[in-house]
Amino acid sequence: MPDEKPQKISIGFDGGQVLSARVHPGQLSELRAALGTDGWWDLTAEDGTIALNLKRVLYVLVDHEDHRVGFGSAR
Repeated sequence: MPDEKPQKISIGFDGGQVLSARVHPGQLSELRAALGTDGWWDLTAEDGTIALNLKRVLYVLVDHEDHRVGFGSAR
């Protein structure tokens, strides 16, 4: 759906590097489908295209938390 907001994700690689990006839900679904395969895959993010070596991806963390402004505590 074109009106869906991009989601913040973090991609962890073997060796400890982590890459953060904001991607549309459709791109996230395509990335999840591609995980576990070998080769390179292009991920379209808000800031540009990221070429990923899928063999080196260990995890993808999707940030689902709504961010709040202020100092109030959640109860």
